[in-house]
Amino acid sequence: MSDRGTNNHSEVTDFILVGFRVRSELHILLFLIFLFVYAMILLGNVGMMTIIMTDPRLNTPMYFFLGNLSFIDLFYSSVIAPKAMINFWSESKSISFAGCVTQLFLFALFIVAEGFLLAAMAYDRFIAICNPLLYSVQMTAHLCTQLVAGSYICGCFSSILLTSVTFTLSFCASRAIDHFYCDYRPLQRISCSDIYFLKVVSFFLCSIIILPTIIVIIVSYMYIVSTVLKIRSSEGRKKAFSTCSSHLGVVSVLYGAVIFMYFIPDRFPELSKVASLCYTLVTPMLNPLIYSLRNKDVKEALRKILGKKILLFNSILTVT
Repeated sequence: MSDRGTNNHSEVTDFILVGFRVRSELHILLFLIFLFVYAMILLGNVGMMTIIMTDPRLNTPMYFFLGNLSFIDLFYSSVIAPKAMINFWSESKSISFAGCVTQLFLFALFIVAEGFLLAAMAYDRFIAICNPLLYSVQMTAHLCTQLVAGSYICGCFSSILLTSVTFTLSFCASRAIDHFYCDYRPLQRISCSDIYFLKVVSFFLCSIIILPTIIVIIVSYMYIVSTVLKIRSSEGRKKAFSTCSSHLGVVSVLYGAVIFMYFIPDRFPELSKVASLCYTLVTPMLNPLIYSLRNKDVKEALRKILGKKILLFNSILTVT
């Protein structure tokens, strides 16, 4: 026991991100895939935020939440993707101790904030469909700001707790993290400390984050479905469901990947990496596509912006 306590985590100056255990020839292919996906994330989420901020018709609670969702997706994917791409070309694949702490802290903050934000969006759809006459009274700008701020605060609280507990561990067994970013599960595998308290904290955080947000989403949609089924016209039911289908798609992809990730035993690290890819890169890439392809307001705003750009381009050509 004394040997295990002699090497404190403060002696560790850096870690090694093992990444994907594939042949070196495939690193170029993985780099190109990551580059393409990250470019799509940048294009999609920056484009979505630009559309929402520039079109006055999208100045509603739903699009306020959607703009914040795009910001979160853009930020936490940027915490992961660039370093992963650099490591495909690097022989050392190292990340500094401070860099690892920062990566875990920021990723945990924004992924938790996204969970609470999706719950707030479900509540917004519940009010819009079940109490449409009171929507403007209940979903005020002040309440929307509070819900978004609360999402970030919850993310910050959980991130501080998880990160501080994780990095009080001693890492004397190995510096090699069997993952493509710093996550607490692969970090606990290389610790030579007692990880019981970390497991308790992570279970507690999952209980107060995943369970309440899923309950809010499920209950909201139970009321939504009950209300929509009472609508007599099929056109009305279709319109009501169309406003929720995008949100349900986003929730399904994110929570499906997260739940799958945390049900995978530690002895299958490669499966954990694939599941992590879903919510670190695939979900941020798909979210703008899901909302833009299934949302008439967003498509109309996009056509309006593109129309202005084309007119401006044609006028420049005419002058020259």
